[in-house]
Amino acid sequence: MLAAAGIAAGRFLGAAQAMRVHLGCQTNAWAIDPRDFANVLAIIRKVKDYGYEGFETGFANVQSQFDDPVAAKAKLDAIGLKFLGVHIFLLQYDASTHVAPAELYERVAAGGAKLGAQRLILSGTPPEDEAGRKRKADALNRAGEFAQKLGLKLAYHNHGPEFSNHGEEIEFLLRATDPARVWFLMDAGHAFRAGADIPAFVLKHHRRLTGLHIRDSKDGKETPLGTGDFPLQGLANVIRQTGWDGWVITEEERVGGKPGDEAVKPARDALFRVFGGKA
Repeated sequence: MLAAAGIAAGRFLGAAQAMRVHLGCQTNAWAIDPRDFANVLAIIRKVKDYGYEGFETGFANVQSQFDDPVAAKAKLDAIGLKFLGVHIFLLQYDASTHVAPAELYERVAAGGAKLGAQRLILSGTPPEDEAGRKRKADALNRAGEFAQKLGLKLAYHNHGPEFSNHGEEIEFLLRATDPARVWFLMDAGHAFRAGADIPAFVLKHHRRLTGLHIRDSKDGKETPLGTGDFPLQGLANVIRQTGWDGWVITEEERVGGKPGDEAVKPARDALFRVFGGKA
């Protein structure tokens, strides 16, 4: 059984490599106790077992290791996955910049870099006007400059509001941020539910995208990838057309619950089918 799983995982990665993309998984599909690093490591091992190349996780899951990063990094390295990004998602953001306060993202960036993270990923909240969007863009430029000094890429992660009003905010941020310092990790699932044309957006902006969060929905409710209305095949066609080589990241989460393997397994199989090969 394990041998068969290994063969399947190898085919999965081979198909992805033919399209040049990297396949990753966000750990927030599972219920994790951030106080127990052994639990965090166990979930990352699950990601490895599913055949993914890398993982992304929230900063709360690794910040306990910032004071002893050498030992923690050795444990992460032993699993054999790329630590593609440490993500700061908050319930409340800086009132002026609409992203995490500088003292927080600087601490997370420094700690994440020592653990081997490749990216600092920031979420934010929508400003009320253009002046607020300008402050937000300036803050992202500053965060990008700081992350760059640590060898990290800064990636902004959207939710639905950035894509409302025909993507008014996300288009502003793309124009007002420095391409040499600020990348975007597009949450394509949230954008899709906000009405975005996902293949068209990726075709237009793929050079600014370092990753894509993929999730599915049907009739307004999240559903395992491949069982809803998300244009996964259309997205794959654009990726082939452009030769884009960023991260396609499964992010399986549900309102009020953590589906874990129940959602990650079909999501992994859907990516396998669309990116080539047989499940």
